[in-house]
This record gives sequence, C-alpha cells and structure tokens, in this order.
Amino acid sequence: MLSTGLPQGAVPKLERPGPLRDRVYEALLELITTRALQPGQHLVESELAGHLGVSRQPVREALQRLNTEGWVDLRPAQGAFVHEPTEEEADQLLTVRTLLEAEAARLAAAHADSAGIKALEELCAQGEKAVAADEVDAAVALNARFHAKIMELAGNAVLAELAAQVDRRVRWYYTPVARQRGQQSWTEHRGMIAAITERDEQQATQLMREHTEHTRRSYHARQDS
Repeated sequence: MLSTGLPQGAVPKLERPGPLRDRVYEALLELITTRALQPGQHLVESELAGHLGVSRQPVREALQRLNTEGWVDLRPAQGAFVHEPTEEEADQLLTVRTLLEAEAARLAAAHADSAGIKALEELCAQGEKAVAADEVDAAVALNARFHAKIMELAGNAVLAELAAQVDRRVRWYYTPVARQRGQQSWTEHRGMIAAITERDEQQATQLMREHTEHTRRSYHARQDS
C-alpha cells in the first residue's frame, strides 16, 4: 500500500486532450475536494505520479498551482500537504455562500419555468435515494448539482460565475457533514422547490438562508458530534 493511501477506484482517469499539467491539476483537485486525499495528508510526488500514470513534473506543477490557490501547503524540507482549513476560513466561505445562494433562490423564484422546477424535483428525488442508501459521495454530488441548478435558474451570469468560484470549496466543507445533514437537507430542498414553484421570492430567500446556515453550523459542530 502506498503511503498516499488513496481508496481503490478513487483516482479519476485523466481526460484527453488538454495540457497534461491541467489534467493532473483537475485530477488532484477532485481527489482533495472529495476528501479521497484528506486534509493534512502528505502528498508524495512520485506516488501521485504513479497513481496517475504520469511523470513527476506535471504533478509538481499541479501541486504548485494548488498551493497558490490554497488547496495544498508546501512546507520547506517537508514537502506538500493537503491544506487543513481553519474554522475561520470555513466560516468566511460558508457565509459568502449564504449570500450568493439566497439571492439565487430569490431570482429562481422569479424566473424558473416548469422544466426547471421539474429538474429540481428530479435531483431532489435522486438525492433522497442516495441518502436512503447511505451513498455519501453521490449525495454530496447531487447536492452540488441541486444548488447549481438553482443558480442556473436564477439567470444571472455574474452571480453564477461567483458561485462557481466557491463551489468546490463548498463541496469540500460539505462532505464531512453530509451524513449528519442527511434527509433533513433534502427536506429543506423540498421546501425551496415549493417556494420557487409558488414564485414566493421572500420565502425562497429565507429558506435558502436557513438551509445554508444549517450546513455552516453542522460543519462547526462536526467534531463534537
């Protein structure tokens, strides 16, 4: 077993075409986001290169980029480690997420059509099935898709671009509390769908604000549960 310790089947296949360093970057970022690579975990270039079937150079370049973006810490004479987010970092990001998502919910209530609402209902049903089957990774992915769909229905390109910048970090913080949030999260999603269907902008905004606040509190309470 290599010390990198990736779960079997966790390593994504590198998509082609595209610059190799970019594909390695995306693969490593996905492994970090899904917590296949855990916060604080030592990242050994040679082992990651072996997992991904590439040379060490694109891995080194990817780690430098991930360091610049705050996903990886490069420590002199020690090497690379997955960044361990502080409580303050998480709080700041999840607070910003609340602002973006609440406005998206308001706009979705104003603009969503029947096809969009049906798409939300389908995602919600899939999410509920994933929770019932205790498929945490699937539930996390579906949660991200649900929120992305609301952002799409909002119809504001600038808002969507800002949300995309924090999306992966939201997934990163949500993963460790996904099981804890469980069915309650999807019950809250159902309430949002109802508010959007009724074109109740105020209710949609309030429900989304409460929903994201619940996630923020769950993250901070995770070590006590």
